Amino acid sequence: MRKRRIIIAEDDALIVDDMKVRLESLGYEVSRTTPYAQEAVLLVQGLKPDLVLMDIQLPGEMDGIEAAEQIRPLHVPVVYVTGYCDGPILERAKLTEPYGYIIKPYQTRDLKAAIELGLYKHRAERDRERLVEDALAKVKALSGLLSICAYCKKIKDDEGYWGEIENYIMRHSNASFTHGMCPDCFARLKKQLDELQENGGAGSMVLG
Repeated sequence: MRKRRIIIAEDDALIVDDMKVRLESLGYEVSRTTPYAQEAVLLVQGLKPDLVLMDIQLPGEMDGIEAAEQIRPLHVPVVYVTGYCDGPILERAKLTEPYGYIIKPYQTRDLKAAIELGLYKHRAERDRERLVEDALAKVKALSGLLSICAYCKKIKDDEGYWGEIENYIMRHSNASFTHGMCPDCFARLKKQLDELQENGGAGSMVLG
């Protein structure tokens, strides 16, 4: 299995050297390092790493949080490595939906845990997105003119039989259904129940 490739965005050279040694000892590959947030974005665009370790306070017009915002659409997970653990900076960081948060000073086990959890979370999200896309594609495959009864809403299948529309969709896709009651039907049913109660139980109800 290939090594997971990581980009480090950190402006402290001593921390970069220390982090690189720790990551390589854990079996990761450090693709590139940079002290600038803007350059981190460009590196991600060009190298397509598996993960970015991002310091928040970086020199220049862009900080690590702004860089993470630009990296998120590229589908590369970002884990913050920073000395900030509370306050408005943390609140800003949370809005970028990071895949992890490591507080300095850290231990090697902290790095490994945050990276592995970040990679797992990202992989799970991508798998979920693919499942949704596949399901939508199968639902969209239902095309053409479908005969539906204007009164009971049953649908006529290819063999000429009439059945419930949800059964037809379930046979032709991976979709499934649960049944509830919309607000309009609930209001109509409640009105009928109120009228029955006023009439002493005499009368009839239309459920469909």
